[in-house]
Amino acid sequence: MNRPTYITTPIYYVNDAPHIGHVFSTLLADMAARLAHLEGHATFLLTGTDEHSTKVTEAAHANGLPVAQWADNKSSAFKSAFQHFNIHFDDFIRTSEARHKAHVTRRIEQLITTGDVYLGEYSGWYDAGQEEYIPELKAKQYNYISPINKKPLIQRSESNYFFRLSHYQAPLLALLEQAELHIQPPSRSAEIVARIKEGLNDIPISRRSSETWGIPIPGDEAHIVYVWIDALFNYLTVVDNDELRGFWPADTHVVGKDILWFHAVIWPALLMALQKVEGNQWLALPKRILAHGFWIREGEKMSKSLGNFVGMADLEHYCEQFGVDGTRFYLASAGPVGANDSDFAHARFIESYNANLANTVGNCFNRVVGMVKRYFDGQVPAAALQPSAFDQEIAQLSDAAREKGNACQFDRMIAHALAIFRTIDQYVNHTEPYRLIKQPENRQHVGEILYACLSALRLGALALWPVMPASMEALLRSLGCLQDSAAPSPYATCAKVPSGFELADLGPLFPRYVETALCTEDSPQP
Repeated sequence: MNRPTYITTPIYYVNDAPHIGHVFSTLLADMAARLAHLEGHATFLLTGTDEHSTKVTEAAHANGLPVAQWADNKSSAFKSAFQHFNIHFDDFIRTSEARHKAHVTRRIEQLITTGDVYLGEYSGWYDAGQEEYIPELKAKQYNYISPINKKPLIQRSESNYFFRLSHYQAPLLALLEQAELHIQPPSRSAEIVARIKEGLNDIPISRRSSETWGIPIPGDEAHIVYVWIDALFNYLTVVDNDELRGFWPADTHVVGKDILWFHAVIWPALLMALQKVEGNQWLALPKRILAHGFWIREGEKMSKSLGNFVGMADLEHYCEQFGVDGTRFYLASAGPVGANDSDFAHARFIESYNANLANTVGNCFNRVVGMVKRYFDGQVPAAALQPSAFDQEIAQLSDAAREKGNACQFDRMIAHALAIFRTIDQYVNHTEPYRLIKQPENRQHVGEILYACLSALRLGALALWPVMPASMEALLRSLGCLQDSAAPSPYATCAKVPSGFELADLGPLFPRYVETALCTEDSPQP
């Protein structure tokens, strides 16, 4: 194995049910981890729930439940949602767990010893929806309205413990401008740099509270650690032990664009402060932060007031009709991984499924396998002695897909992967094995053509495996490249298509979808 690879998602507030945004973030992390596996890296994927928010307490009280019970229920719902989408996580952290509370307490104690945490008075603006303190300049720019939920900012005056973020302005700018801390997409990095240059203020890291739900400041239990400081330390809680410390630092933090500031500015500054403490020199900064955009629905921003969130019931309905992998494919290929937001549109979903999966991947596979069954009784023919120009073109597309995937440019990775299947179809049309086979003397040549196609299908399946693991594993097993229910081996060691292997009957792969099967009078459009 090559170097360990650590991938994280945000940890999600348990004040409400999981929805498309949560699934999308976690899907991106799952794909990144699977891509790292294909490159031969040991991988660790962390997700979980953020439970010490004021909003969580309010939601529990509004529903007449103890906060702990509410958090248990909602945390289980998030875990089930991710498992439903075949997302493989190595740990699921909850900030209410004893291991996390002990870790946060230890790290806050260390920060206090550095002098970077002090008790002071805060007077300014607060975004209750984001649970974020807003500097006066930014509040004025926002017209004193939350840029996320459009609700008025709240003016607050209170005693807080502060972190000296202002001391880290120059180091943070150097890290970002020299791309030692890499933010994707580049436009978001430019936004963060511009905001840092406006000047950094020290930030509150605690709130006064009589609530016992939360982590108290060591030595001053009247103060609870501010939820975002508490939450950021989850990335360390899980791997700060002898077994997993080698995974640090995080290779990729996957986050939504609304929480980029915490991850690109506050989190690196906290880590730099902790490095001052003897024994903490190993606390290197994250390598990359992928800050994706938001989903809208049918051209409209999703909101509670409109009641148009794409929730788990909607997503599960699509999974029933198009399969989990078909739904993963649409989220991955059409989702807001770049600078722009993306539209979850029913018609586009169907168009994408039929064009890319049914007509491209499914038809190509069925076409090639069908000819092998007709002309060679389903047994894989022998390969040509020398690679052809077609083999080289497929290898180049495979390499391009790998490059884009490892750069977290998942939409471009998928485009290159689909190009493999389209190139196979073009090669079949050009070589016409269905015509050549009519002459017995062409049998060997036809076999070489079809072997090249089967070998290309293998590379196409590997390229799409991070997106559609179950379907691509089935495809690889049908070609003799994968045993039982195991995941594919890394590219360097993954089995080739074995000559003489009898192709397994996979059945229609991604059958074409007909709209009337979903939208009827008794079955409304999701």
